[in-house]
Amino acid sequence: MRLPLRATALTGLAAAFMLAAPLSAFAQEAPPPSTTNAQAIRQIVTPDFTQIVKRYGPAVVNISVTGTRLVSAGGKDAPKGSSPEADDSDAMQSFLRKFQEQFGATGASMTVPVRGLGSGFIVSGDGLVLTNAHVVAHASEVTVKLTDRREFPARILGVDTKTDMAVLKIEAQNLPTVTIGSPTELNVGEWVLAIGSPFGLDNTVTTGVVSAKARTLPDDYTVPFIQTDAAINPGNSGGPLFNARGEVVGINSQIFTRSGGYQGLSFAIPIDLAQSVARQIVATGHAAHGVLGVSAQEVTQALATALHLSKPAGALLSEVHAGSAAAKAGLQFGDVIVGIDGHAIETSSDLPLWIAMAVPGQKIRVDYLRNGKAQNTVATLEAPEAAVNAKAGNLPDSPILAPLGIAVRNLLPLEQRAADTKTGLLVDAVAEGPSTKAGIEPGDILLAINQTPLTSVEQARQLLAKAGKSVAVLVQHGGDKSYLALSLP
Repeated sequence: MRLPLRATALTGLAAAFMLAAPLSAFAQEAPPPSTTNAQAIRQIVTPDFTQIVKRYGPAVVNISVTGTRLVSAGGKDAPKGSSPEADDSDAMQSFLRKFQEQFGATGASMTVPVRGLGSGFIVSGDGLVLTNAHVVAHASEVTVKLTDRREFPARILGVDTKTDMAVLKIEAQNLPTVTIGSPTELNVGEWVLAIGSPFGLDNTVTTGVVSAKARTLPDDYTVPFIQTDAAINPGNSGGPLFNARGEVVGINSQIFTRSGGYQGLSFAIPIDLAQSVARQIVATGHAAHGVLGVSAQEVTQALATALHLSKPAGALLSEVHAGSAAAKAGLQFGDVIVGIDGHAIETSSDLPLWIAMAVPGQKIRVDYLRNGKAQNTVATLEAPEAAVNAKAGNLPDSPILAPLGIAVRNLLPLEQRAADTKTGLLVDAVAEGPSTKAGIEPGDILLAINQTPLTSVEQARQLLAKAGKSVAVLVQHGGDKSYLALSLP
């Protein structure tokens, strides 16, 4: 489903987490059981958020970022879920396109400065901080400011663009921390509170209710967002979403908007998913996500009737990729997955959550329905590059560029003439990874890495090995050429 609105990820602070005692006393309790349901509903009151703010407000930090990024005239439109700076990028791209049209300067591009402010929260007393990946994108310097006005330079331990998560570290001790809650116990209609720095206004508090759970947005296939009506604006990204007991249940990340500001719909990353990613980043410097190798869709009432199911629930497999973990486990298109490792899959958006929290090589139990009959199997999840190889059909001439998550090959003479180029590598297949986020598609041609024209796969691998944590790739899509900036794992 694609909504007629523009999704915008909010420039946010870093956020961190640490287990602590719950604040159950801070929420007003419901009447005793003897009270009738109607009376209970009438007597429920707003939680006392002031105690939550007093205790956990000091754990919410402000993040400022400086850096640079490359903008090209032929750059692709900013994807849904990009940071508000994308608006500036769109304006710069428009300027460069006009310059290119007027003066015939093909491939016009320029490096522009990046400055950003955001929100977040501290998770460990020794300075572990969690935030959104888009907050620190293109950053050369990151500064974390506490509510007591102390400022610390921050080191980026790692980022995961797939879930929009990043972990930072500041050198300090005995810092205030937050309490972690359970998003699975969060109910639609429950009160929530957000603390952040919208428009740079430090420690701004907004409240609302949970309006939906497990909300999958068009360009975020692996994050089942918590949807709320708490006011979130540019600058809130990476900040905590608290429940009425003072526990962090999510990390504010995106909004749907026509204006660029809050319009009633806000989205937070569930904290259990964020923790899973953060633990991997702290241990290894990056996060790896297992790949099952399927495409799934919602089970409607009409489909449930046609497939002889008792109810419209589960994830209906519309495709099982050849050679994938799912195929090796015996899954087929038409199967309906109803459980992963004992966790119920009620909707198709539940499936990517449990897969995203698993790592390559992990074995998972899959409960599914085939022809209305309950069955189960065990699948061993694969790494993204293995999924690329499966999508590429294991073509002998389609080697993998693992850092980019793509399968490529040299252009045939006929393809060179059609593309009007004598160099470059043809993209045969794309899996989840930096290339997916950048919008690279099968059929695109990689012309250069940074400023070096590509003549072979081995050369591309050598250039990527020297690239560090980011790389600029010149891509030809149809007749358009543009540089895309990719973050490497």
